[in-house]
Amino acid sequence: MTGKPDQQASAGRVSGPQRVVEREGVRYTLLGTAHVSRASAEEAAAMAGEARFDAVALELCETRHRAMRDPAALADMDLFQVFREGKGGMVAANLMLGAYQRRLSEQLGTEPGAEMREAEDAARERDARVWLIDREVGITLKRVYRAHRWWERLPLLAGLFASLLSREKVSEEDIEQLKQGDVIESSFRELAEHSGILHEKLVAERDHYMAQRLLAEVEAAGHKPREVLVVVGAGHLEGLARTLETTRRDAQAEAALSAMPPKARWPRLIPWAVAAIIISGFVMGFMRSPELGLRMAADWVLINGGLSALGAAAALAHPLTIVGAMLAAPLTSLNPTIGAGFVAAALELTFRKPRVADFQALRDSVTHWSGWWRNRVARTVLVFLFVTLGSAAGTYLGGFRVFEHLLTG
Repeated sequence: MTGKPDQQASAGRVSGPQRVVEREGVRYTLLGTAHVSRASAEEAAAMAGEARFDAVALELCETRHRAMRDPAALADMDLFQVFREGKGGMVAANLMLGAYQRRLSEQLGTEPGAEMREAEDAARERDARVWLIDREVGITLKRVYRAHRWWERLPLLAGLFASLLSREKVSEEDIEQLKQGDVIESSFRELAEHSGILHEKLVAERDHYMAQRLLAEVEAAGHKPREVLVVVGAGHLEGLARTLETTRRDAQAEAALSAMPPKARWPRLIPWAVAAIIISGFVMGFMRSPELGLRMAADWVLINGGLSALGAAAALAHPLTIVGAMLAAPLTSLNPTIGAGFVAAALELTFRKPRVADFQALRDSVTHWSGWWRNRVARTVLVFLFVTLGSAAGTYLGGFRVFEHLLTG
């Protein structure tokens, strides 16, 4: 019996959407929840407290679980290391998702994901096993990013930034989406309407991954459970039930779903090619005449450095960071091994080192757009993003200007 609706009341309450899957001697009860519903949280806790369930599985990954249980863990983040490893964009995306959830909390008077926390508490009170079965949020976001062609990525990131920060209140459409899906999926609602890739990576792949994790946990259990409660967003209910019924345990399939797609090689050659072309333009200019070469160099510094400095200024960076971005960008744009955004972020960390209070207040600060500029941690992320964008724009605009000089000079 698989995917069977089960609307029977639980503990005297009207039950939310459920599906029951029975296979290999284990009965899985899938409870679909609304992440913004107080009633869903109460029902999840009530069912997780029932002795008939030997284990409770939650739609959480280790990162989201740690953030839920220990918000102060952000204070352990080494920002310099984050930027050096090129993870600044991922940190920004996670902060934006967190901001979206906090705004929901303020607007609706309930904490999104409360049903996961309360279900875990109820299960642990009676010493039931608790399994975290969702894929790491960072991997999900990276798979979304890399699944798009390189020219589609900037609109994707810009859309995420705009959709999460441009409105002080979460729209009615977003709230309705949350009642049927989950926080990650609804955060991309406006983009997902036009992209099948987003639905595949945010929903369908995670349905398959969670099914594999459930089967793996049962397989690894010393004492095979008879009944398992699976608490997931309502948007995953049908897909997970269907997948759990038809799939078999496959460690390779699970590994493939949690692996990063390989980076295409040729896009990595573009920065080197651009740098080589621009340097060649300078050489040609100076060979024609020193005056032409100097005009080209002056325009390159003004355009590339100016746009990078403008990005730093837009992030309200320290004055010396703005100057540093201005000086670094024209050089880093010709050296793809280091980015202007990293240099600017490192300078900002030097001149305005984040305090413990900044880390502690980070989740609340990014809830509203103005908080991104007040909090030193969030502002450093903005410095990294804005200077990176300014330098990228400056590289191409400055490069066109260099060759315009060659054609007209």
